[in-house]
Amino acid sequence: MNSSPLDISPEPDLYPIYPTTAHIAVQLSSHSGLNPDQKAQLVRHCLTRACVFGELSILQYIFSDPQAHPFIDLGMRDEDGVGLVSLTIQGFGSESERDVEREECVRLLIAQGADLSADKEGWTPLHHAALLSPPTLVSHLMTHGCSPFDVTRRKLTPLDIVSAHSILPGRSDVALLIEEAMRGEGWTGGRLEEKRRILDGRTKRKKKQQSIREEVGKALDVHPRWWNSVSDEFNLSDDSDSEPEDEEDEGLYTPPLDYTNMLVFSPPSLPAIFDSLITNYPPSFRNPQPASLLYMLARFACLTCDHNWLEDFMLGATEAIEDNFFNRPDDISVLVFWLYNTTIWLHLMQCDRSISEVCEMLGSFELIEETINSVFVFIIRLAERKIDELLDSSLLEYSSLGSEFESVQFESDQWSFLRPFSGKKKTAPPTASAHSTIRGPPSPLPLRPPSPSPSVSSFSSIRQSIRARASSSTPTPLQSLFPVNSQAPSPSHLTSYLTALHTFLTLSDINPALITQLWSQVMYWTSCEMFNRVLTRKKYICRSRAVQISMNLGVIEEWVGQMGLPRGVQSHFSPVRDLLNWLQCLSSITEFADLVATIQAMKNINPLQMRRAVRDYKYEVNEGRMTEECIQYLTQLQKDWERHRVKLGVEALRKEMNDRDHDGSVSSSVHNDSPEPGNSSILSAGSSDALATQEAIDLLFDQGSAKSNWEPAQPPQVLGELLDSRYMLPLIFPSDPRMLSARPGKIPVYEDDRRSPLPTPDPTRSASRASDGSRGAMAWQSRNRKVREVSSGALRWIDGAVSASRWGRLVPDEEDGDGEHHGRPEMSEEEEEGVESANGLRVDTRITPLTRKRSARKARASVGGGETTPVEQKC
Repeated sequence: MNSSPLDISPEPDLYPIYPTTAHIAVQLSSHSGLNPDQKAQLVRHCLTRACVFGELSILQYIFSDPQAHPFIDLGMRDEDGVGLVSLTIQGFGSESERDVEREECVRLLIAQGADLSADKEGWTPLHHAALLSPPTLVSHLMTHGCSPFDVTRRKLTPLDIVSAHSILPGRSDVALLIEEAMRGEGWTGGRLEEKRRILDGRTKRKKKQQSIREEVGKALDVHPRWWNSVSDEFNLSDDSDSEPEDEEDEGLYTPPLDYTNMLVFSPPSLPAIFDSLITNYPPSFRNPQPASLLYMLARFACLTCDHNWLEDFMLGATEAIEDNFFNRPDDISVLVFWLYNTTIWLHLMQCDRSISEVCEMLGSFELIEETINSVFVFIIRLAERKIDELLDSSLLEYSSLGSEFESVQFESDQWSFLRPFSGKKKTAPPTASAHSTIRGPPSPLPLRPPSPSPSVSSFSSIRQSIRARASSSTPTPLQSLFPVNSQAPSPSHLTSYLTALHTFLTLSDINPALITQLWSQVMYWTSCEMFNRVLTRKKYICRSRAVQISMNLGVIEEWVGQMGLPRGVQSHFSPVRDLLNWLQCLSSITEFADLVATIQAMKNINPLQMRRAVRDYKYEVNEGRMTEECIQYLTQLQKDWERHRVKLGVEALRKEMNDRDHDGSVSSSVHNDSPEPGNSSILSAGSSDALATQEAIDLLFDQGSAKSNWEPAQPPQVLGELLDSRYMLPLIFPSDPRMLSARPGKIPVYEDDRRSPLPTPDPTRSASRASDGSRGAMAWQSRNRKVREVSSGALRWIDGAVSASRWGRLVPDEEDGDGEHHGRPEMSEEEEEGVESANGLRVDTRITPLTRKRSARKARASVGGGETTPVEQKC
């Protein structure tokens, strides 16, 4: 039997782990003994390994070797359909030091004609490159056959891969490159790109909201928990929450007369309800729940009980609310919370036609209006105290153009070098506290002692002093007279606080008419204080200081327009403007005709104020003076004005006495008359000024009327020298009670305010932007449905202090058929306190009297201590 010889030669290595050019050359040679199929397997393997590891030298050798060229297949793919180019791109980032060589491998493959089509999942090399490779290679692929519009099986473009929801870290430049290429071919945005834009906008808006909350909380000392109780976001620009009034039916304002729209109570439970719902209720952002619950309780008392129940409830509720913010007058969150809720409560009560007539007859609306007015004044006083701390340093002392007035020198300082020779040192008057306010004529300033007459022997020393002063080229700078600390508050410090308070009121949905009147009162007080301090402090009565104060005042006026408030708010500064203009021009008046024309143009200051400014004016060196004829004319005007003031005072006293006699004679006839509707407690119905003011408030809500037409109520005419900063302008409510639920429009945030999310006026900026904010109609939105939404969890505040502590537990069985009580077992005080703490409630279980004396009201005793409710009587 013949047997063939055994072949023990090794098999050729067609799949080397680390292929080299020498090994490839030997295997592809003609004497290697490999057949064509084996050579094709070798080239295929070496080509794949070179692409995976980015071996540029191997690729270059294979493409340049004539023996390997017949076996190169540039369209080959792996089991997933991934081509050579995509396979090479997938290796980016594995060895960062070889990424440059790997990019050259991709370029070489493309130059040789490698396949750029998609794999089985629809991913093209551009999809992989957008995710992994540098922008240079992405651009090279788009210019050599890869389209940015190619989509995967899931309809994703290369741009979607890197920026579907948010741009991947480090790929923003790639996303921008692909997006620009797509837009260059007419692309305007796709589905995922639009979703990404919406998500980015929402994320930016949330960050903006959080930043505003932090800034407002820091400026006003608001606790962070004030914000975390609300689920809806406040918007900076859109009006998505607006509700057209014409789409609301009357049933929204006057619900059906059933027990689903009211809350039952009995008089003995009122103290506990007030403790839970008012005294211990935690203030929170945009929470109208107390107002809605108070309305439903009042509705039950009005529709099913007698008027004593309603009066007891209204007196107790309003006084409990007043006690709440009277005990915390410096907590802005408490004040704003109850201003919002009392306004919504009044809105709900007045819009309900089933109870409005009875409540109006019993004066219930007046009680709520008085409560609103009280908390309104508290917020105003809080703002005034803060402004008072900064008024002198930021508006009267601050100089933004100090270098412009360094050369200013006053005549009173010409002989200041003689002061060291005086017998006594002049004692400087005590500096007024920043917290003090002008409440009457100030005490006369101490006079400067006259300079002593120098003796003959002292002339030599005087001559030396004069020469020493003459050798100095710089005169006495203005800053030495009015020292300004570089760290001293500026007008921007004041406007930052005002902006924070205005933003807080706006975000808290305070009625825009109330916000407008609040700032009108605050600006009136600021104007009076500025006017009185300038007129009574001689250091301010000069031309240079008047220029600087006028510039600082312009920052406040710009702020009014920037916040979108009507121009009428800044009209209160007219007296200050006229006084500052008078100080700037009085020394240049040399002709009698000019004096008469100037006086006629300044209608907001009287002759007494003009004469005092002339008398105490501080002249600069080489400054002109008013002629004697003009001074005599001013003196005569002052005397005429004094006689006119006495005449008006006598007429006012006589009218007051006549009115007092008239009221005493007709008191019996008007005793039974019903009170006037609306704002009768605040305005007299027969006053024409009151009617005009009421119409102005109503026009603020007319979208066809410009808010610039609004004019505030005018204070009484000033007959003396000083303005009355304690005078309170009347608080006016809209005639239409539906407008009480209106919320402010969008928050004015400008793009050029980069440093802070709250806009702050810049004294060097043009006032054109502030003028834009004062144009058009007042922005407001309706939230009539939102304020009427009451959750079932709100009942824990109505069941009283004891029941509120159980809301976190299961309710036990009541009574069985035999009448045996199976309620919850008696708990000790320590156990009840533990339950309250576990449920996060802070409930005071002590029963307090129904009412306390406040706002000159007297409480009426409840009707029976143990009376049952009408519902229990019917059962």
